[in-house]
Amino acid sequence: MKSTQIEVTNRLLEINTIKIQPNNPFTWASGWKSPIYCDNRKILSYPETRTFIRDKFVEVIREKYPDAEVIAGVATGAIAMGVLVAEQMGLPFIYVRSSPKGHGLENLIEGDLKPFQKVVVLEDLVSTGISSLKAAEAVNNFGGDVVGMVSIFTYNFPHAKENFKKAGIELTSLSRYQILIDLALEKGEITQDQVESLMGWREDPANWGK
Repeated sequence: MKSTQIEVTNRLLEINTIKIQPNNPFTWASGWKSPIYCDNRKILSYPETRTFIRDKFVEVIREKYPDAEVIAGVATGAIAMGVLVAEQMGLPFIYVRSSPKGHGLENLIEGDLKPFQKVVVLEDLVSTGISSLKAAEAVNNFGGDVVGMVSIFTYNFPHAKENFKKAGIELTSLSRYQILIDLALEKGEITQDQVESLMGWREDPANWGK
């Protein structure tokens, strides 16, 4: 898996999907300061990388969840990639809204999910894991059976790992924070002096930079 994570991370860096700015941090909606910005939607504009990541998702799902019956994308970032994966695997696709639609049927889940179907949830990015796990909970509450979750990238926050452990859901990511930092250092995109600060953010993002 590590070789796949290295290749995926290299590709993300090549198309500038991930920006690292420890000296000029970004601000998340939560108010947290972040030295990293990850925009995986850009992947869709690069056919070769898009196809590579789709195929790696398919490999992981077939290996870890061979009994998967449905692919679920988390809105909005994982919808397009989820459709590509589901199409390649010949499986049904659904997606999970962040909140119920405010009109019509007020759906939280879009698509046709039958009771007890085994579902793999696909995310583009996992930070704290809270929104991702809410999506998985919505699928289970709707009658599905979430067997696992896959993502393009994870920050590997310690509390996110704990959240997934408590929920009893396995997360497999094609790219992760530690490999990103190692490759960025190797490529000269960050300095050794910046690594300590970047790793400190990963351990305590809520208080970093204060």
